[in-house]
Amino acid sequence: MLLDFIEKNIEVEITGGIFHRGILIDSGLDILVMYNECTHTFLYIPFVQVQRVKEINFIEEDLSCDPPSEKPIDTEVISYRQILKNAKGLFVKAYVSGEKTISGYITNIMNDYVVFHSPAYKTMFISMNHLKWLIPYQPGRTPYKLDKQNQLLKSVSSPYARSFDVQLKKLENRLVILDDGDHPEKIGLLEKVQEHQATLITDEGETVVWNLEHIKTIQVSH
Repeated sequence: MLLDFIEKNIEVEITGGIFHRGILIDSGLDILVMYNECTHTFLYIPFVQVQRVKEINFIEEDLSCDPPSEKPIDTEVISYRQILKNAKGLFVKAYVSGEKTISGYITNIMNDYVVFHSPAYKTMFISMNHLKWLIPYQPGRTPYKLDKQNQLLKSVSSPYARSFDVQLKKLENRLVILDDGDHPEKIGLLEKVQEHQATLITDEGETVVWNLEHIKTIQVSH
C-alpha cells in the first residue's frame, strides 16, 4: 500500500516511460502527492497515470530535505476531483503529453475534462484521463512573470458541455487544434463528431478521422 511510503523517498514511473523521484507526501484512492527536492515543487499525479511506485535510497547524492509544512493545493479528503476543485484559480503547470508543459489555471471542472486558461494558448479543454500531473507555481511566481490580476479569464456566458466529446461536438464547423497540433493532421476544420470519433478537414483538404479516446486537449483556432 502506498500509505506505507508516506514521508519516504520514492520513484514513480508514469505512463510514457517518465520517472519522478521525491518524497511521498500524501496518497488517496486516485491521486498521489509527492515533493521533488531538486526543483522544490509539489507534483499531483492521478493514479491512472502511475505504472509503479518503489521506495528508493539516495546513495550517490543526498537529495533528502524536509518539504514545506503547507501544501499548495490542500484538501481534507484527497481525491483527484477535489484537488482539481481546490486548484481552480491557482497558476499551475499541466502536463498532458510527454514532457510538454501548459502553464495557466483551471477555470471549470466538468465530468471528464477541465477548462484550462493559458496566457499563451488561451482557453483549452483537457481530458482528465490524459492529464499526467499538475505542478503548482511557487508562491509569488506566475508564468512568464505576468501580472495575475490582468490575466484572469473573463466569465464566459456560453455554458460548457458536461462531457469532453459533447464539448467537442459543440465546436463543429470551426477550426480546431487537437493535442496542441503535435501532428499536422490534428489542425483543421472540425466537420463532425460522432460515435467517439472526430472528422477533421486538413489545410490540404484531406479528411482525417481521429479516435476521441486518444485526444488529450482541444483548443479553438482564433
